[in-house]
Amino acid sequence: MEDWLGEILTFFVQLLLVAGVVLLALIVLARAKGGGSVPREQLRIEDLGQRQRQWRERLVQARTGTEKRSRLRWPWRRDTKPRQDEGVASNATTWVIDFHGTLKASGVDRLAREVSLLLGVAKEGDEVVIRLESPGGLVHTYGQGAAELHRLTEGGLKTTVCVDKVAASGGYLMACNAQRILVAPFAVIGSIGVVAQIPNVHRLLKRHDVDVELVTAGRYKRTLTVLGENTEEGRDKLQADLDAIHAKFKDYVDQRRSGVDIDAVSTGEVWYGEEAVSRGLADEVTTSEAYLSKAMERGKVLSLRLAAVPSLAERLGFSASGMVEQALDRVEERVDASGWEHR
Repeated sequence: MEDWLGEILTFFVQLLLVAGVVLLALIVLARAKGGGSVPREQLRIEDLGQRQRQWRERLVQARTGTEKRSRLRWPWRRDTKPRQDEGVASNATTWVIDFHGTLKASGVDRLAREVSLLLGVAKEGDEVVIRLESPGGLVHTYGQGAAELHRLTEGGLKTTVCVDKVAASGGYLMACNAQRILVAPFAVIGSIGVVAQIPNVHRLLKRHDVDVELVTAGRYKRTLTVLGENTEEGRDKLQADLDAIHAKFKDYVDQRRSGVDIDAVSTGEVWYGEEAVSRGLADEVTTSEAYLSKAMERGKVLSLRLAAVPSLAERLGFSASGMVEQALDRVEERVDASGWEHR
């Protein structure tokens, strides 16, 4: 009996070893084939109007019973054909892209490629709807995101940003590039300001007789640091840098939102729905679903997305560094958003 159990255990150990070797070989081959630098993507296009009509048809069939399906199918399709409404040409297309911003605006490169695709195929009279959700983040990454959305306006396309939850700080920097901004009743809008938060453990290290040497070339190469001793000169310089960025932020919004009292809305505060409209930060209170449903009655509505193709390591759950980085980003976002989420 013991010999039999020992043979089974040996077999399973050998099986695990073989599986591990095969798995390691597949990962190495996948990395060698992919080159390890250029992400692969798939273009996904969905006709949102057609999807909605199909779902409505299924609901009607479920309500009326299976015996009436054949009789209801074709009349329903005729009734739900896109129709010309309010002077909008029936061949005009509404393109929909999504941007869900993280602290580092990690999706901005994908957004740039989607914008380039739209500029190459969109025709005069087409509209681009951006469903944008972002609490803001790093200045340079959201500055790039704003520049990418500005390309759509420069290309002569009608642009509309829909905010269902939040477009604050860098998120609003992006949103203000659209010709119209539509917000949900409790969407968080604004936070036109700049913040820097840096912990300093110099005194703690000093109490434990730990010295930190910080050598720089250039008077302001470092202003405030985590380990070194901070000075008033460094604090003043950092404050001056933040003020300069804030001034650029205000000018950027002021140029794109005519009639807004930029000094009154650039205090770092946030507003909700109707409050944002009354202050000129948004144009209308509605949801993205309500707006797109009306667009489906006028013409074709197509959703466009470049989706990353996961590598073999990511599919098998071996991309540990990426998972840790995403988790840390989410923690930082939650801490940053805690100031306005509980108002």
